[in-house]
Amino acid sequence: MTAPLRHSDPITVDVERAYDIVIGRDVLQTLGSRIAALRPGVRTAIVTDRTVAKHWLEKAEASLAQAGIAASRIIVDEGEGSKSYAGLAQVSEALIAAKIERNDLVIALGGGVVGDLAGFAAAILRRGVDFVQVPTSLLAQVDSSVGGKTGINSPQGKNLLGAFHQPILVIADTTVLDTLSPRQFRAGYAEVAKYGVLGDQAFFGWLEANHADIFSGAAAREHAIATSCRAKAAIVARDERETGERALLNLGHTFGHALEAATGFSDRLFHGEGVAVGMVLAAEFSAQLGMISQTDAARVELLLAPRLLAGIRRASLPTRASVRPVVFCDVTVKCDCFEFVSARAAEPSSSTHARSIRSTHVPAAPRRAEEPSSNRAAAMTFAATIDMPLLLATHAE
Repeated sequence: MTAPLRHSDPITVDVERAYDIVIGRDVLQTLGSRIAALRPGVRTAIVTDRTVAKHWLEKAEASLAQAGIAASRIIVDEGEGSKSYAGLAQVSEALIAAKIERNDLVIALGGGVVGDLAGFAAAILRRGVDFVQVPTSLLAQVDSSVGGKTGINSPQGKNLLGAFHQPILVIADTTVLDTLSPRQFRAGYAEVAKYGVLGDQAFFGWLEANHADIFSGAAAREHAIATSCRAKAAIVARDERETGERALLNLGHTFGHALEAATGFSDRLFHGEGVAVGMVLAAEFSAQLGMISQTDAARVELLLAPRLLAGIRRASLPTRASVRPVVFCDVTVKCDCFEFVSARAAEPSSSTHARSIRSTHVPAAPRRAEEPSSNRAAAMTFAATIDMPLLLATHAE
């Protein structure tokens, strides 16, 4: 296990305009000084939700005021419902009313919804205003705040409108995670585990042994966050706009997005919970294709399911019939095929982890007789996997 990062050791995302990720307890109080160093005299607008505002908005504003930075506040409702056309209009109009100009900054203070929404509004405001991510959920700290993906949902599917718009700074204060409910914290754990499945066998094994310390708030939590951010920063630096390798970060998301859509993008199923189920389904799909062993798929399920689905009411989960139609409206559908991220066992063959992940093309609709038999077989296996009760009935209450 590598040592957790010190406050003075930011992770750099080496894209065209490189930026730092600062991780640690109480780093929110450095927000003002760090922004002042980057943009002296800048004006800011903080976008947050009602719950986060109760805990952290005044602290963020105090840090900015201490550095002499003017700030206005824009507060949206909590949850996926704000990540919509109406939510985007609300934030955009408020930014215009606050007279945020092209040289000013938008600050996203919140979880993944706030980060995606505020980032997209910044991307389109005056043809592009820079923004800072201050993620307040585990999922946002290890995944959505890094890499520049911003956007909103459409009635037809998740994240179908958006833009690549990199932040200029990420402040991940691990203290804010102490105010999350157990369910909210658990929902981010799937994105941490994802980096172990994506080829880091040592990290996967470390998670199996140390998950309790991550949940309890020990030093292991910062290590898990830092390791996840390093992994994502490296992938984003190599493939900023997802033309190749970065698509691997969608592991579990095709199933997960379908589950979210089938539950109406509501708190019946949080995004991280959907991804957790999706990763287990993806592992099972990969095992059925013969790419990993059933033993490997079971290890992925054991790492995720008992911790992620505890406390979710079985009645709130979608039915198989409701998942089938919406799974074909995901962003991974291209030319009537899924570019589905499936796992392939690393060498030696007994290893659990997917050092080699590939995009498996699966027909998204009935195809002609001349469709290659391998694609037809993959489509049949994919449909069978959707129908599997798997962990949904096993681990939910």
